[in-house]
Amino acid sequence: MSMKISIIKPGLLSTIQDMGRYRYLSQAVPVSGVMDELAHRLANKAVGNDDHIATIEFTYADASFKAETPILISYSGDGAFLVYNNELMPAEKPLFFPAGSVIKLIHNAIGMRTYLAIAGGWEVPDIMESKSTFLTAAFGGFKGRALQKADVLIGGAINSEVSKRILEQLINRSLPYPNWRISRESLLPEKRQTIRVVLANEINWFDATSIISFLTNFYTIDRRSNRMGYHLLGKPLVRKVKKELLSTAVTPGVIQVTGSGDLVILMADCQTTGGYPRIAHVAAVDLPLCAQLKPGDAIHFSEISRDEAEMLYLERERDLSLITMAIGLKYIKI
Repeated sequence: MSMKISIIKPGLLSTIQDMGRYRYLSQAVPVSGVMDELAHRLANKAVGNDDHIATIEFTYADASFKAETPILISYSGDGAFLVYNNELMPAEKPLFFPAGSVIKLIHNAIGMRTYLAIAGGWEVPDIMESKSTFLTAAFGGFKGRALQKADVLIGGAINSEVSKRILEQLINRSLPYPNWRISRESLLPEKRQTIRVVLANEINWFDATSIISFLTNFYTIDRRSNRMGYHLLGKPLVRKVKKELLSTAVTPGVIQVTGSGDLVILMADCQTTGGYPRIAHVAAVDLPLCAQLKPGDAIHFSEISRDEAEMLYLERERDLSLITMAIGLKYIKI
């Protein structure tokens, strides 16, 4: 039997997302996908899913849904807490709810986005090899749009042995969750206001004072920010090179400098090419920190080398592999 939920209150912006569509950049199709890849992957791991399986990305909170069938879910991220029967449900662990259960998402002041995984993943069509919603072009996800009241979402077939074993163990327990959880905190840096960056191609287009300012001053997230990019409020940078840049490839994490000297961090729904100079690129391991930033938050940038950025990425991937292995060994006897 497929698992199923119905949306009671969709929240500010809730969409189906996975890890994105990377094979169509040459056709000007953005990557899209989740903003916080780490939280998305941990939510999936907690119910035994593969990392690429689609989740629901909730922006902020004030949302709720009903379990139309028994469901096995998990959540991760800093935008909201899950509440059932007035009890706070723990994040980063599997949660079992019987049919008829109403689950709410309430405000978490720390961040902005929360990811809801269901065992087997959310059953929506693949568009260009991805289930991700790209709102601007109205395709992917659930009918190419944000979730709305009364939408019914169906879970896919549960093929994972780990998911099946978790479900078997929780279905008759008095508590809806086991005594273990994934520690997302251990995978994130202690100082979340510091965003590590690798200096990019056009760094020398700016005068020395601007470069020092970029790496020392705080910037504030502007309210114009969205899934395409974060506009930063701060001291404008001054260019010493006045030539124009031919439109060139950009990806999520690139930091561009606009004609007025302001900074923009490109995010999941960003364009595939751009003509603004690129001053830096956010290290991959810190993109999840950016994903949880909200208007008014202050950040500053810290330079690291390409080698260090790569090492940090590989270390996190190793840790994530160990988490998958540990959960598998807990439920599957070898």
